[in-house]
Amino acid sequence: MTDSITEQRLVGGPRPDLDLTQAEWQSSTQGVGGVEIAFVEGYIAMRNRRSPEIPALIFTPAEWRAFVLDAREGEFDLT
Repeated sequence: MTDSITEQRLVGGPRPDLDLTQAEWQSSTQGVGGVEIAFVEGYIAMRNRRSPEIPALIFTPAEWRAFVLDAREGEFDLT
């Protein structure tokens, strides 16, 4: 099945055919930032909350863990 998002991208590989139409999107508990994530069929989907029509990025659990650990260490700090 496909979703209203016309494309899904798996970070580092081919994209799985995930149905994101019923995904339960979660945002930060602090309500800051524009990123939402959803756990779907063993993958982690990430999208821009302000533009949900833009394709979601799809991570494997290992990719997600590496992303989160790098973010915690300031790897993506652009300030």
